[in-house]
Amino acid sequence: MVPTPPKQKDKRLSPSPAGPEPGAEPVQGTAVVVIHPGSSFLRIGRASDTFPHVIPQVIARRRKNPEGTEKHEDRMLLRPEACHAESRALHEQGWRGVQQVLLSITTSSGQHRLAPPPEQLAAYNSQVTPHIEDTSDLEWTDTSGKPQYLVGQEVMYLHPSELYNVHWPMSCGQLNLHGGPGGSLTAVLADLETIWTTAIEKFLDIPIKDLKHYRCILLVPDIYNRQHIKELINLLLNRLGFSAAIAHQESVCATFGSGVASACVVDVGDQKTAVCCVEDGLSHRNSRLWLDYGGRDVTRSLEWLLQKTSLPYKECSLQDRLDCQLLQELKHSSCHLDKDMFGARHQDLHVKRPDTFTRRYQIRMGEETIQAPMGLFYPQLFGLVGGSLVHTQLRNQGDPEDIHDEHYLLQTQSTQQQVAKAVAEKKAKASGKQDQVCAEEYKLHICVLQVAKAVAEKKAKASGKQDHGGDGDKLGDPGKPSLEPRHKRAREEAGGAETKHRRGVARLPSTSRRGSEPAPLKLMGVDQAILHSIECCASDETKKKMFSCILVVGGGLKFPGAQNFLLQRVKSQLPTKYRSIVDTMEVITRPKEQDPEMVCWKGAAVLACLDTTQELWVGQREWRKFGIRILRERSPFVW
Repeated sequence: MVPTPPKQKDKRLSPSPAGPEPGAEPVQGTAVVVIHPGSSFLRIGRASDTFPHVIPQVIARRRKNPEGTEKHEDRMLLRPEACHAESRALHEQGWRGVQQVLLSITTSSGQHRLAPPPEQLAAYNSQVTPHIEDTSDLEWTDTSGKPQYLVGQEVMYLHPSELYNVHWPMSCGQLNLHGGPGGSLTAVLADLETIWTTAIEKFLDIPIKDLKHYRCILLVPDIYNRQHIKELINLLLNRLGFSAAIAHQESVCATFGSGVASACVVDVGDQKTAVCCVEDGLSHRNSRLWLDYGGRDVTRSLEWLLQKTSLPYKECSLQDRLDCQLLQELKHSSCHLDKDMFGARHQDLHVKRPDTFTRRYQIRMGEETIQAPMGLFYPQLFGLVGGSLVHTQLRNQGDPEDIHDEHYLLQTQSTQQQVAKAVAEKKAKASGKQDQVCAEEYKLHICVLQVAKAVAEKKAKASGKQDHGGDGDKLGDPGKPSLEPRHKRAREEAGGAETKHRRGVARLPSTSRRGSEPAPLKLMGVDQAILHSIECCASDETKKKMFSCILVVGGGLKFPGAQNFLLQRVKSQLPTKYRSIVDTMEVITRPKEQDPEMVCWKGAAVLACLDTTQELWVGQREWRKFGIRILRERSPFVW
């Protein structure tokens, strides 16, 4: 049912159309749509819903000129950083390192883990033949009507021979901009608009024309791109037509969803891992860290390790969407981080393809089920080669619509410094001129005294009266005390002004130094990223809070035993001065028994109904009038 907006008694525009007036009714959860656009999945629903709808955030557009251009498809698991010539050597090196670590780990009973040799597993798997079962109930997506686009699950079962380009508009939590077809900003925003519109109409049963009666909360990454947020807010308010919107960070929403006030939030997604320290609803800017690996890299590494043990399903390809889904299902059903699980065990692999029989392979798996997830702690196993795999929050690049941004403040401060410097130099020059005048007057007066003294001595010699010479000396002595302090005082004042000016300039940091970016960090594991993020907090008290509560969200680390494994690794690297809190440290992987993939969305739904949130809404009219400038006033995080 579409909520009816309150009747307006006055036709004049209020200064804050989206914000509730004093005495107005609070926002209802049924009138708020929460959108969490992840790298691979879109989570969308009303704030009053128990769980969101989850659909693959992918779109297939029909090719307009099939003969002129090549078919384009964004891959699910393959990535350019893992296709370098050095990638295989890194894979091997990381694999040997993980093997050595596993040999040193003992079980909870103190026994050493017994790892089956890969050659033994390969010998068994190479003899496995498929068991033919019933015909699969899957079907290829029907394109007989030649639709211009397909969205979500329909794309996953699109036949490879169909004349469609497949696009994933989000990558690593950011807009997937690239130089290929569909990689421009306009094309990516159009894809998102189509996907979100389809989801709203199909799953929420809300006509697009009625979105003027709804508000929207958009979840954005902790390390955000201001230009991307601007475009997404513009998409929500101007193109989709929501009456108001709020953009909030994923880590802060995760704390709301889990019910903790302060935590070090570790978001392990499908394509990225983000670490950030949150205290009382605010994200510490310096603690934000973004690593370019996630659950898809674990899946890709699992496939690489299975090939070493002669995976009997020889047709498996990382370029096939259905095979990628098959590997992800195998990862979720077999992988773990439990040090008490070891040895060879059997696993059923069901290969389902539309319009054909299901093939079941009974394969034997060994240490690869724990080695693949350990890539999150030893990312060398992923074989990634690239210069920008770790990111921190950088300075604002500036926006022509936001003239009063931090660049303006820096330039204003720099101008003030230049004016102060010019004034100081002017005073110094004025004092120098006064000093020069005093010196010339002093020299002139000395000459006069010397002439007067010479005349007096000549007269004394002529008259024979010696006492006149003393009077001449007395005449010259009073002049020095009256002139020397004046000259000295002027010189000290000039020197003092110059000294003060130099000190003032020395205290002011240069603009170029403020604009310099930190040195790039090397790729690190999740445990090291947690330690690095917490060490960037300002005080020891805050660091103790963060070490005491480590909140893990996202679907990339949903493995049995992950909670204890991560806790032990952080404890083993804990700085000495924090050893006193070892017993109180806690790693939360399922807050309130919730699915960690839903925690951020649930936190945003809770946030929508809070009284303190009502003043943060950015209305449609306000956005059209002020644009991105209003985010500096209304954004719940430091813009």
